[in-house]
Amino acid sequence: MNNKANLRRKMPIGIQTFDKMVLEDWVYVDKTALVYELANDATHNFLSRPRRFGKSLLVSTLAAYFRGDRKLFQGLAMEKLETEWIEYPVFVFDFVNDTYTNNVSQVESFLNDRLSKLENVWGKVETEDTLGLRFEGLIKRAAEQTDKNVVILIDEYDRALTQTMDKPELNQQVKDMLKGFFSVLKGADRYIRFALLTGVTKFSKVSIFSDLNQLNDISLNKKYAAICGITQAELEINFVPEIEKLAEETGRSYEATLEKIKEEYNGYRFFEGGPSVYNPFSTVNVLANSKFGDYWYETGTPTFLVNELVQNKFAVLDFEKGVSSSATDINDYRREEGNFIPLLFQTGYLTIKGYREPSNSYILGFPNGEVKRGFSGSLLTAYSKPVQAKTSYAYTKFNDDLYDGDLESFFDRLTSFFAALPYDLHSDTANEKEYQYVFYVLMTLLGEFTFAEVRGNIGRADAIIKTAEHIYIFEFKVTAGGTVDEALAQIEEKGYAKPFETNPDEKREIVKVGVVFDTAARNIKEWKQA
Repeated sequence: MNNKANLRRKMPIGIQTFDKMVLEDWVYVDKTALVYELANDATHNFLSRPRRFGKSLLVSTLAAYFRGDRKLFQGLAMEKLETEWIEYPVFVFDFVNDTYTNNVSQVESFLNDRLSKLENVWGKVETEDTLGLRFEGLIKRAAEQTDKNVVILIDEYDRALTQTMDKPELNQQVKDMLKGFFSVLKGADRYIRFALLTGVTKFSKVSIFSDLNQLNDISLNKKYAAICGITQAELEINFVPEIEKLAEETGRSYEATLEKIKEEYNGYRFFEGGPSVYNPFSTVNVLANSKFGDYWYETGTPTFLVNELVQNKFAVLDFEKGVSSSATDINDYRREEGNFIPLLFQTGYLTIKGYREPSNSYILGFPNGEVKRGFSGSLLTAYSKPVQAKTSYAYTKFNDDLYDGDLESFFDRLTSFFAALPYDLHSDTANEKEYQYVFYVLMTLLGEFTFAEVRGNIGRADAIIKTAEHIYIFEFKVTAGGTVDEALAQIEEKGYAKPFETNPDEKREIVKVGVVFDTAARNIKEWKQA
């Protein structure tokens, strides 16, 4: 084993400050070439990225650059690119660490605090009696006093909006406040050297986007597709000791470890055909701890989104094969239109899988194993939470049954599971999709290799589950739609098993299963193995 594997380097979990990262010798992936390009590109910019994806570190890096702090960039790409190192007045508004769930005064207090600190430096005028007027006055005074235009960096501008999405009245009050504050940027344009707003999502109805028509949205810009996140090359260049250590701890080869990291945490794309990037939070955590886990997903679940998807019986199964979204929709979130796809993309639960040029639309799907597993777990919790305390089954036992090939036990347990689900989760017109949906999220939660509606030459299998010893092919019917024998016949007629049966390297047992759901009893009526 290479001695590098025994080194303990400082891995930057939770470190979002550039100067701290550099001065305290934390492992840093050099993004300063892209930072330089962005800083000298358009004046007013907006960047959307999922939470914990490096937006705050980007803002901190830009702040250090515009303050002319040359010493922090020694040995980095920026050192060779910048020659002047001009110091500009820099205003930073970081909404990251505050909570805004109770009332609009929490947002007002945050802005007032930031403005007061700036007024201690640049002075205050008594006639500036609103947040917007104070902000505008500060920009003008700072520019006049330094003879340098101002740099304005606003991190997580939408935090108060996303935190109040389940409170429409409060959400509207927050929007109105932000409208009065951020619209100042357009009127103060002549005094601004550079501005960047970052957030998780772009709310189209917020006036910072309707009023600020000069904003350059770089969220899906090819040039900046990797400005946040870790590319494959960056992973392999910067984290060799940690990958070697992870390989040693998990009993894998170096190459197999790289592939596992890729399956679990890579897959995010912010430009069609562009480079895929790793979730930096999860990647750094798994390398720091030498242990695989759902690090990003465990830091926060999309409760509002999950509840809305369950209540509206949204076809989440489509995420497995890909859902279409227009280029216009993917940039904007309009809750009033009931389309959650853009928000799922912007928050990181879906990512770009393909692009259709004729219709100018994107194909979106789960980026990786961590997100697919975590999102399915949240959905299953939403389904079964009201009755979890009354149920006698254990989720992990499903796994044991499938690994042991014990379908009798598996279906006994599954019948108990469906019986425990709340009555109102079923519709009066239930079809096989509804039961397939719950089956899918349950199996995904258990960590199985579950694939829904797997396309074959002349049809689609409802579900395929792969374990170490078995490949299970399921075909579902409802009482009015067929019998178990018809389900099994469909597996044969459509050739769902052929890709595995004709593969000379496939040694696992192929198990074909027909299942019929009783829509009246809201449970499994019968099942049969071929």
